[in-house]
Amino acid sequence: MCLSIPAEIININKDKATVSVGGTRYQADISMVDGVSPGDFILLHSGYAIGKIDSTKAIKTLALMEEIKRKAGD
Repeated sequence: MCLSIPAEIININKDKATVSVGGTRYQADISMVDGVSPGDFILLHSGYAIGKIDSTKAIKTLALMEEIKRKAGD
């Protein structure tokens, strides 16, 4: 089973993008996903963009992940 997380594209340089997940920035290979631009959300898995995700769904998913993280700390 694979886990991917929503990440927002900050900037793009050829097939690489700087993405943000909860304010933390990562480098992602976007060569497998066509038509992405800064501001778009991708699904990030092991440093690779494996798909594009709707921004509303991405934001809801990230909020849910933060809630789970917060509750796990209790």
